[in-house]
Amino acid sequence: MAQPRGGQRPWAPPERAEQLRNRIVDRCERLQLQSAAIARHLEQVLPAKDQAVLSCASAARELAVQRLRLVGKVCAGEEQRLLEQVQREEERAHQSILTQVVHWNEALQKLAALRTYLVDTITNLDDEALVRAEQEIFERTEVAEGILEPQESPRLNFNQSCVQSPLLHRLWASAVLCSGTGSQEIHIDEKTVSPHLSLSEDKKSLTFSPRKGKVASGCPERFDHWPNALAATALSSGVCSWKVKVEKSCAYKLGVCYSSLPRKGSDNAARLGFNAASWVFSRYDREFRFLHAGQPQPVELIKAPAQIGVLLDCAAGEVLFYDPDSCTILFSHRESFSEPLYPVFAVAHQSISLAQ
Repeated sequence: MAQPRGGQRPWAPPERAEQLRNRIVDRCERLQLQSAAIARHLEQVLPAKDQAVLSCASAARELAVQRLRLVGKVCAGEEQRLLEQVQREEERAHQSILTQVVHWNEALQKLAALRTYLVDTITNLDDEALVRAEQEIFERTEVAEGILEPQESPRLNFNQSCVQSPLLHRLWASAVLCSGTGSQEIHIDEKTVSPHLSLSEDKKSLTFSPRKGKVASGCPERFDHWPNALAATALSSGVCSWKVKVEKSCAYKLGVCYSSLPRKGSDNAARLGFNAASWVFSRYDREFRFLHAGQPQPVELIKAPAQIGVLLDCAAGEVLFYDPDSCTILFSHRESFSEPLYPVFAVAHQSISLAQ
């Protein structure tokens, strides 16, 4: 075969150039998808994160101020400390988001410049020049390999724990309990009452029976196995509290749940405290526990309370159980509740009743 004159490189076969073009087109498509993902992150996710941080910071600030004002001068120093923590957390999260915005804008610029270069390359170079530029092309495309897809990061979220304070928690709870703030008139929904329970005429007392009673069939709201019952009205805002007389019973549960809690069957889906839709204080003989999602937490008590109070702060996402006679906090739990909550009850010995 004759050698090309003038030291020119061998002519590139059309098949080779076509393969290279296809590879470049594939790379351009991947770059376009990568750019679209980053653009969505910049246009939707990060601004939403920023807004969520501002909203959370505002809510946390309001919560801290309201509670500290409630307990007066004794909390003045704690108020300042917590507000500074909220401010620092807000600034930290906001700065993290701004840093991300800068980073991903730079990434978009790099990807756009690379894609423009590749498009110009396959548009303006002939087959031979395209093959000669192969090494340079794919060295430059390595830039895109170092740009990872946007990932969720805790640093982009407001950390709610910055307003958690043992002093604030106990002073606020004591003030609310002693003042009777948020006291609710609760009635039990007859349609939900288990056949193992009988409901009093005033819809405030539940009495257990080992034998199932006769109830109307075909009621989807009724618990058909576990001795449970729900209140008639949901609680979805503000601070709510109610008391339950439990001195007659050695086996009961009380707390809150979602209306989506299953009502049928003997498995844990409808068993209070053994699923993700219920949060209850439980007594069985001499054992006291807080139950949620099948993870019991023991509650140490010297004596069995005659009443159990429930305090629900919907805005702060907290359910608290206390002894009304001494205003002693028995257990508290924080949760990001996603649905309205219903007071819920279970009794497997004697009876319990809502206090007037």
